[in-house]
Amino acid sequence: MDDGRTARHAQAQHAGTLADAQAAAIASHAEQSELRERTGMRLMRLMMVTAALSFMSVHAFNIVVPEISRQFGITLAQASWLSSGYTLVYGFGAALWGKLADRFAVRSLITAGLLVFAAGSAAGLLSQSFGTALAGRLLQAAGASVVPAMAMILPIRYFAPERRASAISMTAVGLAIGGALGPVVSALLLAAGNWRWLFAPSLLMLALLPLFRKFLAGGEPGGAPARPGAFDFAGGGLLLAATAALLLGFTWWNAWLFAVFAAALALFVLHIRRAREPFVRPELFRNPKYRTGLIMTSLIAAASNGVFLLSPMLLSDVYGLESRWIGFALVPAAFAAAVLGRRGGRLADRRGTSALYTLAAGLLIASFALLAVLAGTLPVWAIPLILILGNVGQTFMQVAITNAVSGTLPKAEAGVGMGLFSMTNFLSTAAAAGLYGVAVEAGRSGSLPGLPGLPGLASGAGAFALIYMTLAALHIVLLMAYRIRFGAEAAPARKGKEE
Repeated sequence: MDDGRTARHAQAQHAGTLADAQAAAIASHAEQSELRERTGMRLMRLMMVTAALSFMSVHAFNIVVPEISRQFGITLAQASWLSSGYTLVYGFGAALWGKLADRFAVRSLITAGLLVFAAGSAAGLLSQSFGTALAGRLLQAAGASVVPAMAMILPIRYFAPERRASAISMTAVGLAIGGALGPVVSALLLAAGNWRWLFAPSLLMLALLPLFRKFLAGGEPGGAPARPGAFDFAGGGLLLAATAALLLGFTWWNAWLFAVFAAALALFVLHIRRAREPFVRPELFRNPKYRTGLIMTSLIAAASNGVFLLSPMLLSDVYGLESRWIGFALVPAAFAAAVLGRRGGRLADRRGTSALYTLAAGLLIASFALLAVLAGTLPVWAIPLILILGNVGQTFMQVAITNAVSGTLPKAEAGVGMGLFSMTNFLSTAAAAGLYGVAVEAGRSGSLPGLPGLPGLASGAGAFALIYMTLAALHIVLLMAYRIRFGAEAAPARKGKEE
């Protein structure tokens, strides 16, 4: 009897020890997760400020191209390379930094990117020739492109899927802040000095570098990234060639450039199928959800960014506003997106990404429909109010599609996968700018392709009405496609838990 009681007592003690060990392991894991997300939130706050500063520089030089052309005695096409060259390097750079994130520590990549960005800003600020200014601008783009790549990767590495949207929304808020402050800061700098001072705000990013290095000093979740064999320079070069040809094709509407794009893309696809360590593994594109996500991203970026791509043209052509007043007219919408952006991320975490996407689509459809029906008849002060709906919707949609695509990637391919996502987003926006410009120019002449002599089209607002209505219809189609493809996967992982 004593032996039996002793055995049962020993078993009970062993069971209690196992239970205590399991409880301790669960508590330790929960503590580690909390610490990881706390560090991740600090990084995302820094990324929000970094995104704002970098986005301010994207379109800063568009309004000074004529002045630079006159000062250096060059053509407008040559001077415009301060903008188009930036776009080209920035688009490819996002994919390149994402690829490097699968090989090297994020701490090293952010350090390198911000230093290159600062070096380009300093070179441009001190430039005395167009060549030096252009070199500084291209260096800026090469460094700044680390921001969208890391902004997509950090939420994947530091946050659980059910809390990721809130983290992603911080970058969207940063972009909205940059969009709100950019025109105002540029106007103030140009009023106080010459165009070189547009390089100055970017130097503020150096102040953020010590903080990034501090918060990343302990290493990344999951340890250091694997470092495979030789880097695929041939694959990267082909992707760069395809990117350059596509952007220049939309800029100059040259059929030969589109042919070069198709050829470079075909060679890139053939190369990655044969290379031992390709720039992008073909298996990534065999992932149907990721593939669909990229296609939808390109369409969404082109359609939703019509809010801020078309609005300056509308305010100039239909309402006759000067450039400086157009910048101020866009501030309320950008400010609203900055204030409400994080609420969108929290909504996605609580109710699912599908709920956020549906809300975003509704806001964009309402904004485009109102502009289509009322633009040209409303007073000018009412247009910024309608643009608030569109800007907030565009910010919410960016958070939703980013969160949806990030959930389709395995951890080993998160870097290059999200880098390609960023590149696709940026290239689609740049291509859409060219398409919108062509559509508006055609409208000014009184006809659109396939619709010659449409009544009322040459009245100014008529061209914009047709474009806005087309965008509203496109978002209805995209909403249905999203719910079919991502609706089930975008359901909330947990219910009833508020932040």
